[in-house]
Amino acid sequence: MSFMSFILNAVKDDRAYEEMLSAARQRLAGRDPMEIAARSAMPFDTLKGYFYWPSLGDTIRVGVPDWTVTGCRGNWHVLTVLHYLDMADGTALTGNMINFGQQKDGMARGGDFDRRCETALGNALGKLDRAEVERRCLRLGGRLQSSNADICAAFEYLPRYPVTLKLWFADEDLDGSARLFLDESCDRYLSVEDSVTVGTILMEELMKP
Repeated sequence: MSFMSFILNAVKDDRAYEEMLSAARQRLAGRDPMEIAARSAMPFDTLKGYFYWPSLGDTIRVGVPDWTVTGCRGNWHVLTVLHYLDMADGTALTGNMINFGQQKDGMARGGDFDRRCETALGNALGKLDRAEVERRCLRLGGRLQSSNADICAAFEYLPRYPVTLKLWFADEDLDGSARLFLDESCDRYLSVEDSVTVGTILMEELMKP
């Protein structure tokens, strides 16, 4: 890709983000924050006028009534937070994990993400020292859990939107492998497109040293 093509694509992405950001804020405008808090399980500080939640190692805050978001890891993190507040319907977590391709209407885009994630995270984390992988998980607010994987960590990306990592280390016979999972209720809080954004953000953060 030429430098000019890179710039043009970046401008296009920025415009697309700004359009989606504006639309998300318009959908939330005028809605009762206490009702949204009840549906999303995200706490709302009535004195300070903002929602708050620890996400990926930082505390995100969403101000009302302007719906300005701080504490996120980039623009697309911001967008998923606003979409979550807009879509949340109060459905309880099931405790049943599914992969991204198992979401409703997620076979194509979700399945593609599952394949990319398994290879990319497996290659990036599968040969690392256990302590280093655990450090990266804890840095992002992950809770280490026992499972059938070598390492399992649950990340509370948003109150009713946990993402679980399962990692198997490489050995003499097999390459490293990793998968990300969502709760079965995930489509009541974010679209498939947003879920892939969530998975991509977490994947990229885990790959950072």
